[in-house]
Amino acid sequence: MTVRYVLDGGQVRTLEDFWRIAGESIGCGGYFGRNLDAFADCLRGGFGAPDDGDFMIEWHNHAASRQHLGYPETARQLEIRLARCHPASRTRVSAELAEARAGRGPTAFDWLVEIIEGELPGGLLLR
Repeated sequence: MTVRYVLDGGQVRTLEDFWRIAGESIGCGGYFGRNLDAFADCLRGGFGAPDDGDFMIEWHNHAASRQHLGYPETARQLEIRLARCHPASRTRVSAELAEARAGRGPTAFDWLVEIIEGELPGGLLLR
């Protein structure tokens, strides 16, 4: 039986909001690391999600999330990443930040969708 987790995109204004809402909804005990890698790990099972991967994410109000997780939020997240990243990664992160500031490249919303689709093929329903 496929378990359905509902994310209320109307509550997502920042990536930090998404971490909180996803942690509460997916059953990761409210917390799973609050970063892209930890989110992917959560979707692989465990952390409250079914170990067999038999679940689906329904992202309600995804259009609101897409808007709020657009280029301004992406640039903000990349600024945070740039301040914390290893010196060897600074050139790449700086280039990604420049692209986001110019309104080009993947957004934070795109990052999340890519992870969900990669870990749960066919397991994302945007509403």
